[in-house]
Amino acid sequence: MTSIEITPEERAELGKALTDALNPLATAIRSRESGLSEARMWEADPVDVTLSVLAAWKVVDTEIKRLTAIAAATAGSYGASYEQMGAVWGITRQGARKKWPDAVPRPAAARTGAALELFGGTSSLAQDPSSGGWTWTGEGADETRGAAEDGTWYATKEEAAAHAGAFLREHAADRGQGML
Repeated sequence: MTSIEITPEERAELGKALTDALNPLATAIRSRESGLSEARMWEADPVDVTLSVLAAWKVVDTEIKRLTAIAAATAGSYGASYEQMGAVWGITRQGARKKWPDAVPRPAAARTGAALELFGGTSSLAQDPSSGGWTWTGEGADETRGAAEDGTWYATKEEAAAHAGAFLREHAADRGQGML
C-alpha cells in the first residue's frame, strides 16, 4: 500500500466535517478565555476569535498525533513493518521508526544465562531481558529441585548465583561435601 491521495471533492468534504467538528471546541475555548457566553463569543475582537480557532486546531492536532500513534502501534501489533507504515505515510522506513519508535514490537532477546555446578548438583542462572534481573533453578545432588521464590529476581548474576549455591550446598549428597 502506498500513500493515499484524496480527490478535491473528498478534501472539501473533509474540510467541512473537520470545521463542523472544530466549531464547538473553538467556541468553548473562546468562551472560557473571554468570559463571554457562547452565543456572544463571535462578537469579540476578531483577532481573539481567530486565535481561539487556532488554539482549537492545536488541540485537534495534538489529538490526531496521539490517535495516529495508536493506529501505528495497532498496525505494528498485527505485523506491519516500518517500511509499510512509512510507505502509507509518505516517509521512509527510518522516518516511520523515528515517528513511531514503539509501533513495531522488537523480538524479545533470548535470556542470557549461566550454569553452576557445586556440591554435586547443578543450577541454571537466567537473566530476564526486559528487567535485567536474574533468577535461578537447580537440582541438588540429592535430586531435590529448587528455584528462586516465585517472582524473585535478583539485581545481579552474582546474587542469584549465591542463592543457587546455598541451595546446592543444602542439598549436597553428603552435607559435608565441599566444605572446608
